[in-house]
Amino acid sequence: MTPVPRQPAAIPFVFPGVPGVRCLFTTRLAGDFALREECCDRLASFAGDVGLRRLAAMRQVHGDSVVRAEEGEIPEADCLYTGELGLGLVVRAADCQPILFARTDGRMLAGLHLGWRGNARESIGAVVTRLCERFGCSPNCLAAVRGPSLGPAAAEFVNFEKEWPVSFAPWFDSTARTMDLWTLTKTQLARAGIPPGRIYALDLCTRDMPDLFFSHRRGDAGRQVGIIWRAE
Repeated sequence: MTPVPRQPAAIPFVFPGVPGVRCLFTTRLAGDFALREECCDRLASFAGDVGLRRLAAMRQVHGDSVVRAEEGEIPEADCLYTGELGLGLVVRAADCQPILFARTDGRMLAGLHLGWRGNARESIGAVVTRLCERFGCSPNCLAAVRGPSLGPAAAEFVNFEKEWPVSFAPWFDSTARTMDLWTLTKTQLARAGIPPGRIYALDLCTRDMPDLFFSHRRGDAGRQVGIIWRAE
């Protein structure tokens, strides 16, 4: 009898050529990590299982604020950054895009929660500019990876003309009424100055993979997380 492959509780990612930085994106098999007490306890337990003892999270508000991460504090923000060894930055998402950044020497990290409204407001450019100010570098010294999120065939916007500026029409399929948020985000990261060769992605659609991911478009209330840290 052929064994059934086990689905992963988390999907790891390593930036090529960036020393010491670790990333992972959980699946629903790791549990629900919404911002509730029992979910926070579950997240701390999961992090301990992968050898990570310190975490920093945020109360995500669909903005473009960039805040230094502090263990135990939960600021209202959509991007956290740190230079501390062993401090994991947590980005919660269901269909939104978790984007993890690293300076190419591995000494500065960030995690961004990006919803479609952030794409529509061109938030990525502002976030990258602020990160570079805090990191003391130019955008071409950054790498970024996008985690599992709503795929091009699943991101339906029946009111596109009201919700998006007309300049975003190139990423909109007017027949299917869907937006290619994956390609749009890659384009916006490149326009912000990050070299295309350092823009990575896990092209896994949260709506279309119910065994692996929570999805609001599918009616789920849960969250998975992206986590980035620099090993001690």
